[in-house]
Amino acid sequence: MDELEFMGGRVYGADHEDAGPRQGRVYVELVGGPLDGLLLDITGWSDHELNEGVTLTTEIGRYGSGGRAVYGPRSTDRHRFDWRGDSP
Repeated sequence: MDELEFMGGRVYGADHEDAGPRQGRVYVELVGGPLDGLLLDITGWSDHELNEGVTLTTEIGRYGSGGRAVYGPRSTDRHRFDWRGDSP
């Protein structure tokens, strides 16, 4: 995936009318699970936060409304967070 294709994705948590990435922001791609293919804005995250990963609210995961999807950094690619599973 080239940078133009990567930057054409939708951003997690953004309004549908303004769902594209913004210039000057830093994103990772969410891979696998219910949020597969979305971009996550990590602008300003510390190295510790990047290494810990993230738990994101989603209604389309295993636990439905109010459930969460857990994503963590891929060791071989800092531009991708892999799905680790769902949690209630």
